[in-house]
Amino acid sequence: MKKKQNQSKIKIGISIGDVAGIGLEVIIKTFSDPRIFDAITPIIYGNASIAKAYRKGLNINDFSFNLIKNCEDANPKLVNIIDVSTNEIGLNYGVPSKDTGELALKSLEQATADLASNKIDAIVTAPIDKNIIQSKGFNFPGHTEYLTKMANVNEALMLMIEDNLRVGVVTGHIPVKEIASNISVEVILNKLRIFNQSLLNDFGLVKPKLAILGLNPHSGDHGLIGDEEKNIIIPAIDKANEEGILAFGPFSADGFFGSGNFNNFDGILAMYHDQGLIPFKTLAYMGGVNFTAGLPIVRTSPAHGTAFDIAGKGIANESSFRTAVYYAHDIYMTRKRVKEWNENPLKTKGDIQMEKSED
Repeated sequence: MKKKQNQSKIKIGISIGDVAGIGLEVIIKTFSDPRIFDAITPIIYGNASIAKAYRKGLNINDFSFNLIKNCEDANPKLVNIIDVSTNEIGLNYGVPSKDTGELALKSLEQATADLASNKIDAIVTAPIDKNIIQSKGFNFPGHTEYLTKMANVNEALMLMIEDNLRVGVVTGHIPVKEIASNISVEVILNKLRIFNQSLLNDFGLVKPKLAILGLNPHSGDHGLIGDEEKNIIIPAIDKANEEGILAFGPFSADGFFGSGNFNNFDGILAMYHDQGLIPFKTLAYMGGVNFTAGLPIVRTSPAHGTAFDIAGKGIANESSFRTAVYYAHDIYMTRKRVKEWNENPLKTKGDIQMEKSED
């Protein structure tokens, strides 16, 4: 049993996010519980001086960072930190600056580089200020788009997860007025392919069922309130079914969650950001996690943002960040098990599932 636990322990890199927000607080609170070290070795990419100052500002005394120069030096029982920048930054809670944006980018770049070179196994990204971080090195709406580009992948899927609730979106960080023009049969079909493959490989599900939401109120009411459903969404669902993807819908978005129908599916594909994330965050509350599906690497993040308004007050809830760390571990291990099963047909998925439960 001990051998299996050692085999399942992985190195997870953590980009520090914007230090003016609550990122460091939820990181410190998450790793204050020593039980988390049974599954992972954390490596934080940031600034040790700032991290220590943040800890002192929160009056947390029974916590320390282990400063290392590279991943190979990481102590499996400590909270390791790599200095990506030793520049002095004034710690001003709730007030992002050019300096905090530059540190956030350097942290993300180094973590991504180490992930690409297999020095770490997965990455968890603390929240950034999407405006402050904009620069020559980061010209993206968010982490999802940045990592998609870095991974040399044409398309990924922003997937919000919490237990059996998994919500993806066809269109992500774009203005509402551009949603309809960015939806097509092929775009929806590609998202369904990524979603379905993720449920198979990242979550180990067999024959997952996907629900697709309509774009318009009441799914268009047979064309009375918009025709995107009959001209775009239904044809995409039909093509997905032809490919063996179990896709159903389109469902009217308002009644779908209120009726509890979402419990009948393994995944839900919404047409746009708020259509999917508002009900998700209402149902998941503080436990939700953002996972970028469709990438060759594993990346998760908490479902919340920088929360500048409560930074430095010691009241930030770390549940989402902690869950993001565990999901990064679980998804990485599930990918390994599914790959093993695909390469060894004599080993059943039941065997693999049993090993997972024993870890």
